[in-house]
Amino acid sequence: MLRMRWEAVSFLHWAYDPDVVAPLVPRGLELDQWDGRAWVGIVSFVMAGVRPPLVPPVPGLSTFPEINVRTYVRGPDGRDGLLFLTLEASRLPTLLARPTIGIRYAWARMRLTRRPGSVEYRTQRRWPRRPAAVSQHTVEIGTPIDAAKLTPFDHYLTGRWRAYSRRWGRLFSTPVEHQPWPLQHATVPELVDGLVAACGLPAPDGEPVVHYAPAVDVRLGAPRFVS
Repeated sequence: MLRMRWEAVSFLHWAYDPDVVAPLVPRGLELDQWDGRAWVGIVSFVMAGVRPPLVPPVPGLSTFPEINVRTYVRGPDGRDGLLFLTLEASRLPTLLARPTIGIRYAWARMRLTRRPGSVEYRTQRRWPRRPAAVSQHTVEIGTPIDAAKLTPFDHYLTGRWRAYSRRWGRLFSTPVEHQPWPLQHATVPELVDGLVAACGLPAPDGEPVVHYAPAVDVRLGAPRFVS
């Protein structure tokens, strides 16, 4: 359905009480917990060269930053995936995804600044105006993580190959295909976030679990009816 490249990808995750997150999970899905905790992530990156197959990217429209807030779930068949609580993007046409594929896109004023050894992400929601949402964080990039040393917890937080959504009272799954993440160690020395609270959750508390990946090539499939 769509091809693109995700660049300068940062993952920030916090543990939550499952009872706090569960009210945001649509009927037909259940939280995919780790050691009895639900995990909520802020994932920030550049979507580059977004286009249908065999169609060239459109200059000025096909590349833009995105920040999403997500949690992890299992579908009726037990298959794991992710659930977007919000997706902030700087291109207005992305709002078409709200009614067409049931994903909660918001139009935002965004900036991503790459520097040697770090990336800064900023977003301020434009529409819908309520609830207001502002987020800013800087990720300092560390050394690559040997793929053989990745833990099951690393894979739990980053290795999700389908996104669930509900529209028109039905549950859909969108396949996400890309090579394994080339993960790197990372830290977050600066974080001011209002996105998680705008989703209806308590603001993140404590230090996040942080990962970074320089880039992957991605294919998003068509949404498939689940139930």
